[in-house]
Amino acid sequence: MKLLRHLIIAVIVIFILLLSGTAGYRLIEGWPLFDALYMTVITITTVGYGEIHQLSTQGRIFTVFLILSGFGGMGYVLGSIAQTFIAGQIRMALGRRKLEKKVKRLKNHYILCGYGRIGSFIAREFAVENIAFVVVEKDLDRIKVIEEDGFPYVEGDATDDEILTSAGVERAKCLVAATGSDADNLYITLSTRSLNPAIYILSRAGEEGAERKLLSAGANRVVSPYLIGAARMFNAVLRPNIVEFIDLVVERKHLELQLEEITVEDNARFKGKPLRESGIRRELELIVVAIKKASGDMIFNPSSETLIEKGDVLIVLGEKKHLGMLEQLVRSVEVLPKKKSR
Repeated sequence: MKLLRHLIIAVIVIFILLLSGTAGYRLIEGWPLFDALYMTVITITTVGYGEIHQLSTQGRIFTVFLILSGFGGMGYVLGSIAQTFIAGQIRMALGRRKLEKKVKRLKNHYILCGYGRIGSFIAREFAVENIAFVVVEKDLDRIKVIEEDGFPYVEGDATDDEILTSAGVERAKCLVAATGSDADNLYITLSTRSLNPAIYILSRAGEEGAERKLLSAGANRVVSPYLIGAARMFNAVLRPNIVEFIDLVVERKHLELQLEEITVEDNARFKGKPLRESGIRRELELIVVAIKKASGDMIFNPSSETLIEKGDVLIVLGEKKHLGMLEQLVRSVEVLPKKKSR
């Protein structure tokens, strides 16, 4: 705001000098409007072309004051413009350095490659969930949008190993290849897998047959937005209530009821115990929809005798506050709160 004020003042100073000089030569010498304006311009800019008409003594005195005023005024104008330009460059450089430092500090974060319609939606969802992430984008127009949205980013081509390294791919937990090109997503997947063999890679597929290639390249999972969209429309026609229920628990249209997946860690209180002794259903009033074992097997509607082991992924349905309590319990050995008697 301060720099903008200086620029506004500079414009006003130039206008006043031009107006005063033109009016002065018109009144004192009686020159035509254009001649008076031209003489004013070459005088305050100190170009030194000489007098366009013979000046009277009063005109020369006026010219002296106009030169002094113009010298000071133009100095202020040029100084304001230089200050604005230099300050803007410095601010951009400092902001860029701050952004680079922020990205370098990221660990176990998510890398989002591509900020189109799908990528921007994913980024907003990451922000809602308070997930640490960085966007990789090469399109300058999209980068401007990322800056407006306030998300950290790395400018460059995600198919370049150096750009992925700048985004911290060696330290990242997951990479999402969401560009609009299957070829780019394939290269990104190959590069990412070679740079970080342990990272989870989710890739977007557009053309038919791209899914197999992406999986072969190292993607853990491939998603086709077009197929998912078609399947959703089909189910919305034949099974509208099921689709509405999924919207409630997955898309957070109902803020209290959510479907979440929680991984059992080594120090979880109920590790090595059957589901009936975990207290998940009784104390937290959560519904265990399924358990994905470390081997990859999925147990739907598990029985109360199903053993909970390290690395199991619990897919549970319930209120948000109870889900939060469960997430804390899988990371600690604290005792579950006793259910109040009614």
